[in-house]
Amino acid sequence: MPVTGFNHYNLCADRIILDKLRDFYINVIGLQLGYRPPFEQFGYWLYIGDQPILHLSEAPQEEARPLHVISTFDHVAFTCVDRLAMEAQLQQHQVQFKRAEIPRDGNSQLFFSDPAGNKVELNFAKIDA
Repeated sequence: MPVTGFNHYNLCADRIILDKLRDFYINVIGLQLGYRPPFEQFGYWLYIGDQPILHLSEAPQEEARPLHVISTFDHVAFTCVDRLAMEAQLQQHQVQFKRAEIPRDGNSQLFFSDPAGNKVELNFAKIDA
């Protein structure tokens, strides 16, 4: 049973945080709001092209989850183009970020956190940096 690809990741929060995450990943990162089947639980699906890559799900009240839960999750990473435009976008939205270069290959990365404190990494090939 080989794994053949990455399907999606899910963030679960109350409605207020969920809407902040939706806005952040659409307006800052550039994901697109798309079709989501009519599940009982409220939520959003955010897409890259035709792939619903980020599922945002409302946590039932009995499952309220505090922000900054200690876990083994470290970050999510996206492949991007045009690092300078993305840096300008992050600055426009007052998102503090760190820039790093991958040794030897010259590719670059940007690191920051979303409104719920989840770490995000954006990767840029040398020609897009």
